[in-house]
Amino acid sequence: MTSLNEFAASAHPRPAATNGKKANATSNVKRSKPSSAKASSVENESAQSIQSELDVLATLTLNDTQSTSEPRIAFKDCLLNLAAHETELVSLIRQVVEDGRGEGILSLTHDPLDPNVKIQLTPQQYDLALENIKAVCAHTDLNCAVTELYSVEQGGDKSEKKQGFEVTKVGGVLIRERALSVSQLLEIRVAVVGNVDAGKSTLLGVLTKGGLDDGRGKARVNLFRHKHEVETGRTSSVGMEIMGFDETGRTVGTSGGTNKASWKEIVAGSRKVLTFIDLAGHEKYLKTTVFGLMGGSPDFVMLMVGANAGMIGMAKEHLGVALALNVPVFICVTKIDMCPENIQQSTINQISKILRSPGCRKMPIFIGSNQDVAEAATNFVSQRICPIFQISSVTGQGLDYVRMFLNLLPFHGQFDETAPLEFEINDTFSVPFVGTVVSGVVLSGTVHVGDSVYIGPDSLGQFTSTAIRSIERKRQGVDTAHAGQSVSFAMKKIRRRDVRKGMVVLAHGAEPPRAVREFVAEVLILQHATTIKTRYQAMLHVGAVAQTCTIVELDRPYIRTGDRATVRFRFMLRPEYIRAGQKVLFREGRTRGLGVVKDVSYGT
Repeated sequence: MTSLNEFAASAHPRPAATNGKKANATSNVKRSKPSSAKASSVENESAQSIQSELDVLATLTLNDTQSTSEPRIAFKDCLLNLAAHETELVSLIRQVVEDGRGEGILSLTHDPLDPNVKIQLTPQQYDLALENIKAVCAHTDLNCAVTELYSVEQGGDKSEKKQGFEVTKVGGVLIRERALSVSQLLEIRVAVVGNVDAGKSTLLGVLTKGGLDDGRGKARVNLFRHKHEVETGRTSSVGMEIMGFDETGRTVGTSGGTNKASWKEIVAGSRKVLTFIDLAGHEKYLKTTVFGLMGGSPDFVMLMVGANAGMIGMAKEHLGVALALNVPVFICVTKIDMCPENIQQSTINQISKILRSPGCRKMPIFIGSNQDVAEAATNFVSQRICPIFQISSVTGQGLDYVRMFLNLLPFHGQFDETAPLEFEINDTFSVPFVGTVVSGVVLSGTVHVGDSVYIGPDSLGQFTSTAIRSIERKRQGVDTAHAGQSVSFAMKKIRRRDVRKGMVVLAHGAEPPRAVREFVAEVLILQHATTIKTRYQAMLHVGAVAQTCTIVELDRPYIRTGDRATVRFRFMLRPEYIRAGQKVLFREGRTRGLGVVKDVSYGT
């Protein structure tokens, strides 16, 4: 796991920052080394002429931003003087909400447009600012609810005392739009992973159904899908559960009584819905877990670690896959009610050591207050931090922090609604009086009921033309599905035996798409006991596709653990639809290598 973050960085390259033509010219001058004094003098004259021209242009004040923009009103003035700066405050709040796709955390400590600017408010000023924010959100076209997340009074330092501020007050508020329709509901997908018996299903049962566990598996029974799961207490399939939050941040449908709220009731009263992907922890179900991580397109990963056992077994494997996929991870240390204090501390030290290792390079943040939760949720995606919660599903200790953190998780998926439709099938059903139903995630584009689409590929690599009969989202009918949403399609004139996991639904075009039998990928070998050569076979995962592949060509005679190589794979069973840029994971038992698709070769 020493190169996982380097692989993730190479899979997500960031454009290098530039300082304009002048910087490029200067860097080129520094790199060049003339071989004669004449060349040096010509170069100096050229540089001087360029500099003189730049000086002349600077005197003309041609910068539009400096000539047209007016000085921005200070954030503190907007908060305290509502009569004079109501328009500016409304514009700022609207920008914060739009950036978060319907919600945002507004800090009353720093300027939201310039985090380096710190504001200081007395308790009276803080209360006035909070009242002004609530008034603006209630009486304008924003139609938002305001919820105070935390507020802390702090003693003033020397500079503050000189100005007369003995005490300052800091805090943060959640601003969230009210729900308009099911199609506009904000959805966050969280994959739940961890070693067997870490308490994954139990925690989900407590969070989604309400009430506490009795220590004997009472909370997890409602989440199991098969009889043998109830008997053994171990998840073997991909389970789905939802947790709803209203505009004020309260959970919906988790009263803990005997009458459990249905998905329809939860969605109807929610503004934000979290979809939990409950994955298996046992090693023999690793294929199912990897399928959920690759095909479920999770926004976040919740890693469960038992305080009495530590990070053992498949927990490290799941952490490595999440890091390689560049998915933000937060950790829940469970069973603290039954664990001795010294064992719990040993587990905490082990987790901190693993997170700080060169393979992870994460900063562990232990959550102990509402302020910690708000700050961790705000900086979770942009910074290399890993929040850690210490909880108990029996006593309820620490669960309020987890619920608050889940409520504040930001949407950070990058989906293009203007691109052609691409929908990945994760599961198939046959519904009486409806027909064949496929479920999955819309990766790009927008689709409407009645649209003509292609579905495939079949065993011969062919696509079939069909149409969308109906669309459901969270078990409620909708007319439109957008990129980034988890939905289900009822297909016209398609039999269930003709569809499978890993197929795709694509926009109807002039020519049907083509499937791939072979493709080229750049891979990193994580772990292998011997060398890997051509004709090596392994189970390969690309999105929702899971199929045995063989290596038909290497850019070197063989590769070992830690090597990077360009490899040509060939599907053994049937062609599949994949794209350049998709993540690749191949394994033989446990994970062996990761990579990125670089090129595809069409044909069957």
